[in-house]
Amino acid sequence: MKHTFYYSFTIIAAMATLFWSCSGDVSATNESDTMNSLSQQEINDGWQLLFDGESTEHWRGYGMDDFPEEGWIIEDYALVFRAPESGLSGLDIITKETYSDFELTLDWMISEGGNSGIFYHVLEQDRAIYWSGPEFQILDNVNHPDASQGVNGNRKSASLYDLIPAQPQNTNPFGEWNSVRIVSNGPVIEHWQNGEKVVEFERWNQEWFDMLHNSKFNCYPEFGAIRNGHIGLQDHGDEVKFRNIKIREL
Repeated sequence: MKHTFYYSFTIIAAMATLFWSCSGDVSATNESDTMNSLSQQEINDGWQLLFDGESTEHWRGYGMDDFPEEGWIIEDYALVFRAPESGLSGLDIITKETYSDFELTLDWMISEGGNSGIFYHVLEQDRAIYWSGPEFQILDNVNHPDASQGVNGNRKSASLYDLIPAQPQNTNPFGEWNSVRIVSNGPVIEHWQNGEKVVEFERWNQEWFDMLHNSKFNCYPEFGAIRNGHIGLQDHGDEVKFRNIKIREL
C-alpha cells in the first residue's frame, strides 16, 4: 500500500511539473506573438503599428532619403541602436509620415549610463533634430550625469528635456523595459511613463513662451512650434532599444 501511494504521488508530481513547464512555454509564446502587433480592438480603435519587429518600412534617417546603413539594427524583436565602429554620429531616425494630434505608445530600454530620446512634432531642417522637436527624455538616471544637471531634475527620464521635470520619477533602471505614452491633443501634451502621467503642459500660451525665452531654445523659434511633424528616435551614442511602437491619430 505504501509503495502504491509513493508511485502515485511520483506520477502526479511529474505530471504537475510537466504542466507548469508547458504553461511557461505557452506564456512565452503568447508574449512573442503579441509583441509588435495590434489586437483586433486596437485595429478597430485606429491604431497603426510603426514597427513590426522585422522591418523599418515606416522609418528613415533624419535628413536622409533612406534608413541609416549603420547604427540601427533589428535584434530580438526590438529596434536597437549601437554606436557604429566607424564613429559616425547623428543617426537619428524619423517616421516617414507626419502627425498632428496623436497618441503614441512604445517600450524602451537603455544601457548602463545611457542617454537617448523620443521626439515629436519634428520639423526636418538643416539644424539638429532637437532644435525643433520637443523631447521625451530617455536616461539611465542613476549612472548618467545629466540626471543631476538641469533644473529640478528636468533632464531625467520622461521629462520634457531641459524644460519640465517628470513627476513622479518612476523610471525602471537600465537593462529593464519602460513603457511610454505620449498624447498630443492640440496645444496640450502629456508624457506617461510606466502607467503614470508624469508631465503635462500647454504650448503657445504665455507660460510656454516665457519658459522658452529662459531656456537654451530661446534662439530657435521652430522649437515646439509646428502642429504637424515627424516622430523621432535619437542616436545619442549609447545603446538603446525600442519595441511595440504604435500610434493612433486623434
